[in-house]
Amino acid sequence: MRKQWDTEKKLYTLCVLTEDTPGILSQVARLFSRKGYNIESIVTGSTDRPHTARLSINIIADELVVNQLATQCRRILGVQAVKVLNEETCVRREIALIKVRAADHGTRDEIIQLANIFRGHIMDVDRESLTVWVFGTQSKNAALIQMLEDFGILEIATTGTIAIERGRSTIYDESKLKEEYEYGKNVL
Repeated sequence: MRKQWDTEKKLYTLCVLTEDTPGILSQVARLFSRKGYNIESIVTGSTDRPHTARLSINIIADELVVNQLATQCRRILGVQAVKVLNEETCVRREIALIKVRAADHGTRDEIIQLANIFRGHIMDVDRESLTVWVFGTQSKNAALIQMLEDFGILEIATTGTIAIERGRSTIYDESKLKEEYEYGKNVL
């Protein structure tokens, strides 16, 4: 029996565990560009396991494409596990730093109040600007940015989105068998 795929494009997150070696990030990113898909954001960092990195890759695609990309990622030497998350099954967050024009005390007070409402923090104060730090969902951060536009945004820096699956399930559940992983190393 053939599986029916959802052809609606939506945001997916691929969590990829890799060896922490030079070049692995470019190999994974190249896979997406070769297939003609734009990565919305990509974040990499360390994990609880030594010499292992975790990549969170956000892509807008349909279910079939995301599953094909995940399968291709699993074939890359150095990739240990790949798990596809969608918006309903994961917790997604990002950080934004927003530098805002604030020339007088009244403006600074208003910006500080807005930052507090969004659970943000003031990271830097200057005579003519404030830098606001906020951590949250992409929509929450976008809402704060929209509110701060009235004051004059000087600069914005955002991280990509990091994600982790809700509940007890982990990316380690999707790990390659140790023998399969070791076999790939010894063949070359």
